[in-house]
Amino acid sequence: MSSTQQPSSSKKQTLFISSLIILWYSSNIGVLLLNKYLLSNNGFRFPIFLTMCHMSACAFFSYISIVFIKLVPLQPIKSRTQFLKIATLSVVFCCSVVGGNVSLRYLPVSFNQAVGATTPFFTALFAYLMTFKREAWVTYGALVPVVAGVVIASGGEPGFHWFGFIMCISATAARAFKSVLQGILLSSEGEKLNSMNLLLYMSPIAVLVLVPAALVMEPNVVEVTISLGRQHRYMWLLLLINSTLAYSANLSNFLVTKHTSALTLQVLGNAKGAVAVVISILLFRNPVTVVGIAGYTVTVLGVVAYGEAKRRFR
Repeated sequence: MSSTQQPSSSKKQTLFISSLIILWYSSNIGVLLLNKYLLSNNGFRFPIFLTMCHMSACAFFSYISIVFIKLVPLQPIKSRTQFLKIATLSVVFCCSVVGGNVSLRYLPVSFNQAVGATTPFFTALFAYLMTFKREAWVTYGALVPVVAGVVIASGGEPGFHWFGFIMCISATAARAFKSVLQGILLSSEGEKLNSMNLLLYMSPIAVLVLVPAALVMEPNVVEVTISLGRQHRYMWLLLLINSTLAYSANLSNFLVTKHTSALTLQVLGNAKGAVAVVISILLFRNPVTVVGIAGYTVTVLGVVAYGEAKRRFR
């Protein structure tokens, strides 16, 4: 009896993890492609407002899933110092997401993903500068193709835009900075939060930062968005789906991390970027060159080599 139940349980576990991975891929790629579509069509040019929509959805769904559904136990904020640390992380997180969304106005998704793949380089750089944490020289050597690939891809990118490139690099650096900063600020056992509780607290703070920022830097955002909503009947639905996917991407990332190994997550993450590139090229028909594809391939191979070197020479 137990021997027949074991394969059945194993199949259910495999099916469950496969479903999580599909949700993770579809959420991440979906929000990326919808961001590009919204910011490139119908005169919607408001990346800060779009990020605010994302953070509002994350705040709402995080509260529902933790307080009511109890997806994970609620971890209360224990001190004013801890709150200030979370607020700092939230501001850095805002800068990262806004920068990424701004870059999508000027760059194809394929090139945006190539630049975003350099995150390990910036993470290693900030870890060394901020914590004096040193890796083996072999590990640092693996980062050379990560950067070289982006340099090659930049030279072969027909849609290259300097401002978009600077914003994309800045967003990638901010994402890495937030990762290192989180490890420093929330290092003590009493202050550590899982990613879902951290999102619960960061999202409302992000909204409070982004609302005045949108009103000041995108002064006609309300009028134009309402007008676009009247002209294009699917506009509000797309914004709603886009914002929901932003939360789903965070939730599925947490669940995949919980139910798979770090190595599996790294491999899946590298593959996810490649899938996003292929789908974006098919959808948006942006021109690509052999040099651009070669550069992105070099970067991805560098990221894979870096992860392997870090694992072996820990």
